[in-house]
Amino acid sequence: MLTYPRAFSHIGLSVPNLEEAVTFYTEVLGWYVIMEPSEVKNDDTPIGQMCRDVFGNDWERFRIAHLSTGDRIGVELFEFPENEQPENNFEYLKTGLFHFCIQDPDIEGLVEKIKQHGGKQRMPIREYYPGEKPFKMVYVEDPFGIIFEIYTHSYELTYSEGAY
Repeated sequence: MLTYPRAFSHIGLSVPNLEEAVTFYTEVLGWYVIMEPSEVKNDDTPIGQMCRDVFGNDWERFRIAHLSTGDRIGVELFEFPENEQPENNFEYLKTGLFHFCIQDPDIEGLVEKIKQHGGKQRMPIREYYPGEKPFKMVYVEDPFGIIFEIYTHSYELTYSEGAY
């Protein structure tokens, strides 16, 4: 069987306030809503059954909204009533997802917009290959503590022909 690169479909993010998250991601990153916020209950509907398969039996309800990026990647936003903020939102030594990355050629402008909307800049904007390529990157976080990275150029361009 031939192995080929699969396309990325979507990512799920847990947030403490669904409306605030929808507002942040639509107004700051320009993502658009493809399914308005709605409630899912632990019941015998097809979605209730599917979520029981994923989350187990110990939940009553949650809220969800679906967004999409400019390149058609889905973003599911989940608001669980028992949502807990982690003590450390950047446990990079632990196995699992610790960030995602978006791309914007105006990295400085986007960082300022993120900060104006309650997010944080976690580091100075850095050049990847100073004097060789005009590629920059930075780590930021949204108002809910979700960490993400911003690149000025595509992943392929940033890492092609390169080693550090």
